[in-house]
Amino acid sequence: MGLLFGSFATVLVSRVPQKKSIIKPASHCPHCKTPIRWFHNIPVLGYLIQQGKCASCKKEISVRYPLIELLTMLLFVTCAQKFGVDLGLFLRDWVFMVLLISIAFIDLEHRIIPDRLSLPGLAWGLLTSPLNDQPGWMQSLIGAALGFGIFYALAWFYQWRTGRSGLGGGDIKFLAMLGAYVGPMGVLQTILISSVLGSVVGIFVGWVSTRGVKNGSLMKTSIPYGPFLAVGALAAYLLGEILWTPYLNPT
Repeated sequence: MGLLFGSFATVLVSRVPQKKSIIKPASHCPHCKTPIRWFHNIPVLGYLIQQGKCASCKKEISVRYPLIELLTMLLFVTCAQKFGVDLGLFLRDWVFMVLLISIAFIDLEHRIIPDRLSLPGLAWGLLTSPLNDQPGWMQSLIGAALGFGIFYALAWFYQWRTGRSGLGGGDIKFLAMLGAYVGPMGVLQTILISSVLGSVVGIFVGWVSTRGVKNGSLMKTSIPYGPFLAVGALAAYLLGEILWTPYLNPT
């Protein structure tokens, strides 16, 4: 199931940023547009059969495809082991994993977080919140509102002080979506983890990109924040109680 939904995630990553239909046309080579045969479209195995190249034009196929499929499989298995196999796993946990992976890879490649994924994801997170005891529908609603409110306030303050946009509207809506799945405590965890990771990576990327550049500034380095939010939310969703419970209940 993880491999199959991972294959669907690759379709979202490829087509949603271009505002194309995710249903038609059928899977095809992005270079020569030749339709992909069914046995070449088997997750991971099809990539290996073709040796990473299109069977028609011999152009290289991005390793992103099998990577997303394998990552989705890993997260599906992890969710099944942690939460058990029930209706919530199929309708909530697995859907959340697909959304996280798709949005992270889209933002990494295109520097956008599409409303076509984050807004339906927000609605679905609120709708399916009663399927899980944690966070539950009330905590899910509070988490979405908190996620939106914190990032909206930060974006407004940063632009007011600097005259530049620091957080995009996509990040704000994405954190609102994440809050619907992880709840208010999970939102705080997500912000903390993503901020630390984003700062470390951003400083490193800025240092590399500004080496030897006259008047280069780390503060002007831009990196996509969506992948870090996704990692933070993933940690909060799967490890939240491990990260915070000892501090909230020292006994």
